Amino acid sequence: MKKTTAAFAAVLALALTAAPASAADQLHLYNWNNYIAPETIKRFEQQCKCEVVQTYYSDNEELLAKLAAGAKGYDILVPTSNAVQALIRGGQLKPIDKAQLPNLKNIDPTYLNTPFDPGNQYSVPYAMSTTIIGYNDEKMKELGLPTDTWAVIFDPKYLEKVKGRVTVLDSSSELFAAALKYLGYSANDTDPKHWDEATALIKKAKPYWAAFNASSYIKELTVGNIWLVHGYSNDIFQANLDAQAAGRKFHILQGMPKEGAVLALDNMVIHKSAPRPDLSLKFMNFMLEGKNSAELTNLIGSGNPNKDALQYIKPEIKTLPAVFPPKELQGKLEQLKDLTVAQRRLRNKQWTEIKASR
Repeated sequence: MKKTTAAFAAVLALALTAAPASAADQLHLYNWNNYIAPETIKRFEQQCKCEVVQTYYSDNEELLAKLAAGAKGYDILVPTSNAVQALIRGGQLKPIDKAQLPNLKNIDPTYLNTPFDPGNQYSVPYAMSTTIIGYNDEKMKELGLPTDTWAVIFDPKYLEKVKGRVTVLDSSSELFAAALKYLGYSANDTDPKHWDEATALIKKAKPYWAAFNASSYIKELTVGNIWLVHGYSNDIFQANLDAQAAGRKFHILQGMPKEGAVLALDNMVIHKSAPRPDLSLKFMNFMLEGKNSAELTNLIGSGNPNKDALQYIKPEIKTLPAVFPPKELQGKLEQLKDLTVAQRRLRNKQWTEIKASR
């Protein structure tokens, strides 16, 4: 009996010591919804002999709030440039050893050494998206609605034809940016009077919208419950793929607003308390390879700052203005800037008013 007990104790002790070693071979990736292909994850897991554990957020504000509340255990985060700036200022990121990233040479210099992170001390570009109009082509044609202007999202004369079939992103920064562009201002305008105009515009349009939705709107577009959205270009691309795979008669198309839109450069960063910074650097370098980066574009429709990836991207995707904006549109695209504490406080107050309005 004692021998059996001793043997069991030895097995138990071995199991307890072995478990952390297995758990340690994990990379914790905190990413946007639908922002990396399963095939890519599987290939990295095979290469690094590790497991990628993914959790998701649907807005930069959600990411920032969670980290500010003390969330830990993440290795890689994929924030947009303005959120990178906030994370650096808050001391939330670990400096990057660029000697471990030989594939960084593949990134177009246009997207390096930005005001958000001079010298790329903390971040490397991952992918791009535009925040645009997504729509059901059959319904928009049937109703005779324009698909190249923010008016279709904000003007009641158009909205009354699609009442209850429209969603907008549950993101104050993105929705205010669209409203400001429609009003003729910069997406980064911080004049309180202009913010009041944008707030009034949003409140006037809100009764016609079905929801503020930053995650499930892809499915709603795919099944035909929603006909029109203010959303991310790669999500709209995915919704069309899903609609075609399901044999729908309609297509979900991307509409570039003539007033301009937000261009988001999303970046890979390492959290200051990352359990596996070594695996984080391997993942970064893996995603900077041309073929792997091209998969982001081919499979999920993201824009791409990787020069080496261009040779692997499908020709039909290269022609999509929302994915690879032509020069005449580039001047109307803006990257969002971070807000000051006072500006953020005012924006939050207005956002609360908008959500509470009827």
